[in-house]
Amino acid sequence: MSELDKKTEYELDDTDGAEQAVIELTVDTGGSRLDAYIAEHTDFTRSAAQRLIESGAVTVDGEIKKPKFTVKAGQLISITPPPPEPVELAPEDIPIDIVYQDADIAVINKPVGMVVHPAAGNPSGTLVNAIMFHIKDLSGIGGEIRPGIVHRIDKNTSGLLVIAKNDAAHNFLANEMKTHAVSRVYYALVEGNIREDSGTVDAPIARHKTDRKRMAVVQGGRNAVTHWQVQERFGTRTLLRVELETGRTHQIRVHMAYINHPIVGDDVYGSAKNELGFHGQALHAAELRLTHPRTGERMTFHAPLPETFERALEKLRKRRTE
Repeated sequence: MSELDKKTEYELDDTDGAEQAVIELTVDTGGSRLDAYIAEHTDFTRSAAQRLIESGAVTVDGEIKKPKFTVKAGQLISITPPPPEPVELAPEDIPIDIVYQDADIAVINKPVGMVVHPAAGNPSGTLVNAIMFHIKDLSGIGGEIRPGIVHRIDKNTSGLLVIAKNDAAHNFLANEMKTHAVSRVYYALVEGNIREDSGTVDAPIARHKTDRKRMAVVQGGRNAVTHWQVQERFGTRTLLRVELETGRTHQIRVHMAYINHPIVGDDVYGSAKNELGFHGQALHAAELRLTHPRTGERMTFHAPLPETFERALEKLRKRRTE
């Protein structure tokens, strides 16, 4: 795999994507069982944590402990995950919205609730399974479980992403992502009333130091810049047009929470209130602008807000006038 290919797989992903490595947790609050603490602060279930501990893959301050060991504040838990089990990838006849397609690229409007590619816990039913059925030619740079995937969006975020249908297109688009030449515009409904009309969040992002399921603004993290502009105010909530300058894992969600306006329905970085009917966070990738890898033409694609999002906005508008 070339250096550019490695960057395509690891550096340019904007949802998840990390090499398999030792996970280190510094215990913030003691008193929990070791297996319970790991389950609470990583993606592992409690039973998976128990198996890791019993296999010797977990140490506390360098020593192997039992699952029932009570952790103390300040202790260092080191977890060496086993290599990921191979995923057998198969095409699946899952309906998808192909906004545009030619010999080099395809632009997909991903629905809420669909994972982009197979991973632990999601071996099938993903966007990759769907595009393998509907699109016969896909680049191989992303690896066996990520054919054609140049960038990603979260499971519960809807909207546009571009698929590469050959390696030349993939390399070109990956470089465009790296140099910020691809423009991605989202609409986000956030908690609270933002008084300013526009602003920029420039704050580095890295994996949370104690909760591996979350990202956070961390000094020394990767550069992350998000531009936002108010579109509509509803008193207790605000609709924003958000443009990414960089593309880090959970970037918009983390940055909005950082300025104390988490995205409505975000059960990781917000309160997860769901009286408006959202299934996940109220975040939609509405516009994608890119340069075509073969023709050099600048192209713009749009995806309308999902019906759930539109209904929520209408409900808020009705409340505002009452």
